[in-house]
Amino acid sequence: MTSALPTAPPRSKLSLYLDLIRWNRPAGWLLLLWPSLSALWLAAGGFPGWHLVAVFTLGTILMRSAGCCINDVADREFDRHVKRTAQRPVTTGLVSVKEALAVGAVLALIAFGLVLTTNAATIAWSFPALAATLIYPYAKRHVSMPQAVLGVAFSFGIPMAYAAVQGQVPLAAWLLLAGNLFWVLAYDTEYAMVDRDDDFALNIKTSAITLGRFDVAAIMGFYAAYLAIWAWFITRHVTHPVLWLAFGAAAAQVAWHHQLIRHRTREGCFKAFRLNHWLGATLFAGVVLAFGLSRAAG
Repeated sequence: MTSALPTAPPRSKLSLYLDLIRWNRPAGWLLLLWPSLSALWLAAGGFPGWHLVAVFTLGTILMRSAGCCINDVADREFDRHVKRTAQRPVTTGLVSVKEALAVGAVLALIAFGLVLTTNAATIAWSFPALAATLIYPYAKRHVSMPQAVLGVAFSFGIPMAYAAVQGQVPLAAWLLLAGNLFWVLAYDTEYAMVDRDDDFALNIKTSAITLGRFDVAAIMGFYAAYLAIWAWFITRHVTHPVLWLAFGAAAAQVAWHHQLIRHRTREGCFKAFRLNHWLGATLFAGVVLAFGLSRAAG
């Protein structure tokens, strides 16, 4: 007589909701946070104050979490056919569509409450930022490079940072956004390379499929454009040798990413994607130190 296999204990709703918002994967919100904080420092010409740092940090975490809810609802039928995403709570039915949307709405409302503590310009720009968040999950059905749509959504903290500090969004903010968009194209194409076979079978459009055999070369080009635009822009606002150390360290990370993705293995591409937040952190640290050291010297 064979004994029955043990069944897993039922999971609490809190545990499922934390999985829904990827609480155990902070790399996602860190990718949004570093360029937003860098923009705050650049817009303010140094430390922007703890209020704005807190608003943008908490707001980034909340909106990324809300975006995960929307994405999982939109992709629930696709996710069940992809090994990496098949166990997501909405896909398995452990969290209903209504629950996921309700969680996302609550998180977005809390984030909007934080925005209300800033100024009218930031509040106004929060609406197109939300629209970009809502549009992205559906872009992969219609756009050959949906990563570009994600790039806009993931970069909207930059114009909002300028709006929060200066009460307006100057051309400088859009230049930074354009540079950051190239970074998003780089790391999200690495991410798309992980699921390329599954996405191709499901007829989902991604940059990894669109770029084909030029994917690795394109990613390196995206990284180069990102670093070049940001180096040109930042050094026009603050100059200090520590900046070049930061950009050198960032370039070294890009070279490492090339080694990780050049054979196009799932493991290598996923590792490269997960470690991208260190590149953003490196440039943010360079910006903070450059302003701080320049002020101390002057």
